[in-house]
Amino acid sequence: MDIRRTVLWVVFSLSLLLLWDNWMRYNGKQSMFFPTATQPAKPAAGTTPGGAKSDLPQASTAGSTAPSTVPGGTTVAPSERITITTDIVKADIDTVGGELKRLELLKHKDSVEPTKNMVLFDSSPERTYLGQTGLIGGAFPNHKSAFVAKPGPRALDGANELQLVLESEQGGVKLVKTYTFKRGDYTIGVKHEVVNSSGAPINPSLYLQLVRDGNKPAGESYFYSTFTGPVIYTDADKFQKLTFEDIEKGKATHATKADNGWIALVQHYFVSAFVPPEKVVREIYTKKVDTNLYAVGNILPLGAIAPGATSVMESRLYSGPQESAILEKVAPGFDLVKDYGWLTIVAKPIFWLMDQIHKVLGNWGWTIIVLTILIKLAFFPLSAASYRSMAKMKTVTPKMQSIRERFKSDPAKMNQAMMELYKTEKINPLGGCLPIVVQIPVFIALYWVLLASVEMRNAPWLGWIQDLASPDPFYILPIVMAVTMFIQTKLNPTPPDPIQAKVMMFMPIVFSVMFFFFPAGLVLYWVVNNILSIAQQWVITRKIEGAQSSK
Repeated sequence: MDIRRTVLWVVFSLSLLLLWDNWMRYNGKQSMFFPTATQPAKPAAGTTPGGAKSDLPQASTAGSTAPSTVPGGTTVAPSERITITTDIVKADIDTVGGELKRLELLKHKDSVEPTKNMVLFDSSPERTYLGQTGLIGGAFPNHKSAFVAKPGPRALDGANELQLVLESEQGGVKLVKTYTFKRGDYTIGVKHEVVNSSGAPINPSLYLQLVRDGNKPAGESYFYSTFTGPVIYTDADKFQKLTFEDIEKGKATHATKADNGWIALVQHYFVSAFVPPEKVVREIYTKKVDTNLYAVGNILPLGAIAPGATSVMESRLYSGPQESAILEKVAPGFDLVKDYGWLTIVAKPIFWLMDQIHKVLGNWGWTIIVLTILIKLAFFPLSAASYRSMAKMKTVTPKMQSIRERFKSDPAKMNQAMMELYKTEKINPLGGCLPIVVQIPVFIALYWVLLASVEMRNAPWLGWIQDLASPDPFYILPIVMAVTMFIQTKLNPTPPDPIQAKVMMFMPIVFSVMFFFFPAGLVLYWVVNNILSIAQQWVITRKIEGAQSSK
């Protein structure tokens, strides 16, 4: 039995299954291979100790400016948006609730309309993505209360920092919310000061929540799927991904209490996260707040506040790209939002190496090429062993075909004759596939590194490739890849089965169609890898065929 061809059939079938799995995940179905709920069952999501969840006011309707009523009977005035502009972000904050309603990233272009900037937080009719904070535990200011903005600069201009101060008072309890923006920083300081002028002790809790619709980001490919949804991190339970579908059904499970960690909303290349102070007890919740609208958040008890006293809680809100160098500085474990899957232990060193190469070359396209060459050199001995085995198999193909013809009615004798042939010719039937199997984890990890790295987004290579994270606009790289796969097929031993031979010839076309929609950076990697493989295989095959003919 030709084990190498069996392995190829398995790889081909697995590729089709992965393609189907990605399509299923893209359309919101559960993955067959990569379930997103990674932790054992715990208390149901959205249920927080003490029932605090039920005290949370419901999320504001996207785009609404109509007056509404908040706990205590206070009528809220129509909203006014205050725009804060720095060198890298443009934020819209509503005076109703001090709610972050829009955040535009000035250094990143939209994937669908490259003439526009990327927008994360939004409250348009098409999208809902909000940052909300407030107090619970009484008739206190929350994200539906009327706030008054203090005068001050609204653009960074020549300064390195600016603040937006918002105040709201209800029943003698004042909440002062201060947003702090810094030059070159995607992390926004969010400070809450609670002043008790009510004449009686109060015991409020502060909530920090991110609210988002359950839709996939626009422009995501059907041929590869990335995770979109809430994530939670604590020291005890580590990184936990949750699907909107599980929250909808009340099946999401996650940590519910900790004194560390953060909560976030993740999508391809970008993340928004509330990071409370360390060593402060917080309750963690997820919930459905409306039709196709979900929240993930923290509740932080502020403790008893005596009359005339003030309590202060300083947190941070990160909203920006998943750049490794930035993420590592935000909070412990925050770099995990750049999700490499189960091969993170391999993928992280690969990206580190890429980053070092990029520091020298200054171009991500050439970085991919050099990295591919280095990986190919590292696996040169294994690849050479595989190609030598395949070359030897190719030289004895006529003998193998003859054995099949002679013993086609007796499989037992056919297998015995094949084993004797392998022994005589000193061929290991597993020699062609085992070296490939060893390399598979590295290649899969590299695939996820290239797919997950926002550094490739809008990064040019040369000529027609101006964005390594987008498909080749003229399909040149996928066509070159199809040619290289066809050449590789020709260099391999021809399958004795005519149907199998046709399938092997058809595979380059199938994979090329898939790669028409893959990011150019990924296709560039495969093209370079294939060209190097062809050169190595051709040299080894020529040597072995020459040695065989001289006998």
